[in-house]
Amino acid sequence: MSDDQKQHANLGGVVVATALPYREDASAPAGLAVDYDRYAEHCRWLVANGCHGVGPNGSLGEYSSLTDEERRRVARTAVEAVGDSGTVVVGVHGVGSHQARQWAEAAAEDGADGVLCLPPTMYRANRGEVLAHFEAVASVGLPVMVYNNPIDTKVDLTPDLLAEISWIDNVVAVKEFSGDVRRVLEIREQAPGLEVISGADDVVLESLLMGATGWFAGFPNVFPAESVRLYELAVAGKVEEARALYEPLIAAFRWDSRTEFVQAIKLGMEQVGRFGGPCRPPRGALTERMREQVKADMARAVAALGKQAG
Repeated sequence: MSDDQKQHANLGGVVVATALPYREDASAPAGLAVDYDRYAEHCRWLVANGCHGVGPNGSLGEYSSLTDEERRRVARTAVEAVGDSGTVVVGVHGVGSHQARQWAEAAAEDGADGVLCLPPTMYRANRGEVLAHFEAVASVGLPVMVYNNPIDTKVDLTPDLLAEISWIDNVVAVKEFSGDVRRVLEIREQAPGLEVISGADDVVLESLLMGATGWFAGFPNVFPAESVRLYELAVAGKVEEARALYEPLIAAFRWDSRTEFVQAIKLGMEQVGRFGGPCRPPRGALTERMREQVKADMARAVAALGKQAG
């Protein structure tokens, strides 16, 4: 894809990896049915609070716990709810390229603006297989944000590998979740046509200051307007103001990089008056100790934001 084409396939800004609400239903998997109406309202709320878009069917959206029918409907719900008010980047992660490509085709049919894609999710693919995987997904024609999450996939999309991936038509961005902020500049040097999107909330400010152009985010499910403000301050180079906002949030943001991030973010949503609710297996409830720590970290963030607003 040419630089001009990539400029017109911008998947940057604050795109929220949306949490998924459930309602009790004995006939549904694990007794929990997806609450599509509540999910649509949440997507609209995020965009109304300044977020640039939403990302259904990511890890935070518990895509791997959904039936195929549910997963397709979640993506459609997000597209319909957001309309022309924001970007919808649908997660199309799959065990292999044929599954991921099918999900990308469905996303294209349903009106998504782009897709987010991991390497093969249950197989430690080699370099050639990774390239073939993303070529298959990109062949559908939607802008593709590849997702580097070496912690979960055991595949590291290193800057030199991303340089090769960036030559695939329709690949426009990388969600960088290695936690190593040094990667931002390395990727910009080796794959200059690729947007670098911060994927971990607890290094977002550092990543944006190093030239990341977006934030594919978790805790904006809890703090959307404040997160957009943080993003805007960072990209404007207003470091002191950004740091003053970031520091009281960082303890909560660190949960985004922990195994229990879905449960923690849903609990955070409840603490600010939103609906979080339970998760489907294999995710269970937080331990009491974890719950108390999340609540304490959130209380610090809420108090500091209230003080700043006052």
